[in-house]
Amino acid sequence: MSDRRVLNAEAYWTENIRTVLLLLSIWFVVSYGMGILFADELDNFRFFGFRLGFWMAQQGSIFTFVILIFVYVYRMNRLDHKYGVDEDRDDFVADEDYYHLEETDDSSPDDNRGEKK
Repeated sequence: MSDRRVLNAEAYWTENIRTVLLLLSIWFVVSYGMGILFADELDNFRFFGFRLGFWMAQQGSIFTFVILIFVYVYRMNRLDHKYGVDEDRDDFVADEDYYHLEETDDSSPDDNRGEKK
């Protein structure tokens, strides 16, 4: 690989790992911190009629995890686009073109290409 591609790959993976570590740290704080460590302090507050520590352990962490998934997808799509490795850069062939096979006169019945005559 050329030096430029190696530098791009290193920069891509550096940003990728940074994103993953950031989201994992948020996941840790919400699940372990708010659900276990700080649950007693959070129970002094009410949220939808429930104690906040209980609600975060039971429902809030699940909502946070789902939001983190969407944030991860959004950030990775932006990162892929920034470094030119996104799906938009792939060669795209529409289904109707992909499955369209022209029949020619020289095709024989023992062709194993799956064409019907």
